Amino acid sequence: MTTQRLSKVLAGHGVASRRGCEQLIFSRRVRVNGHIVLEPQTPVDPSSDDILIDLKPLPKAASKLYLMFHKPKGMICSHQRQSNNKLIYDSFTSNSERLFSVGRLDKDTSGLLLMTNDGHFAHQITHPSFKISKEYLVKTNHEISDEHLKTIQQGALVEGKWVKPLKVQKVRRGTLKIVVHDGRKREVRCLVEAAFLKVLDLKRIRIGNLCLDSLQEGCYRPLTPKELDQLLNLQKV
Repeated sequence: MTTQRLSKVLAGHGVASRRGCEQLIFSRRVRVNGHIVLEPQTPVDPSSDDILIDLKPLPKAASKLYLMFHKPKGMICSHQRQSNNKLIYDSFTSNSERLFSVGRLDKDTSGLLLMTNDGHFAHQITHPSFKISKEYLVKTNHEISDEHLKTIQQGALVEGKWVKPLKVQKVRRGTLKIVVHDGRKREVRCLVEAAFLKVLDLKRIRIGNLCLDSLQEGCYRPLTPKELDQLLNLQKV
């Protein structure tokens, strides 16, 4: 019998990202052979164990999808609709596979977002230990000075941890680029606000080797095998 971690099995079957699968387990929504399991590392054999999520059988492993999506400003990265807000998943109604976003962009941030049904891939791209860089284009309310750049480069407190960007570069009068790899919630906004600048517009333009380029807002395309291979084999920086 070949066993694997329960969270890994769930992610491999496209249930959710690795972190999302762990939350399902912690929420007492997963049963193995009739018993609620609370430990993500519980060894299971999907070929012989009876695994249920919300009392429904574990879905069959789906063919893997890896998509690049240009998220518009105003869309929410959530499966749960609040009021009349638009969800990113509204753009994928013709896609029958279960998709989830690789990380998130907040409602007021646009740009490059990866979509997949492969939990292992999502974990590798988003976990800080893999140090895959993300680049953002930031428009502010003030002309960028050398002092602003120095302050941003020194870092800021984000979610209780001091983080520093990998690179800060002025593009033009009120616009700069910031490269990070931590991927913490509102990280780029916190870095810019620490320099007493107001963010007028924020767009993610690159993840690892993937650039948004000419992909139109609201559109998506599959990653090429070469792009996927390069992304998963990036050296840590």
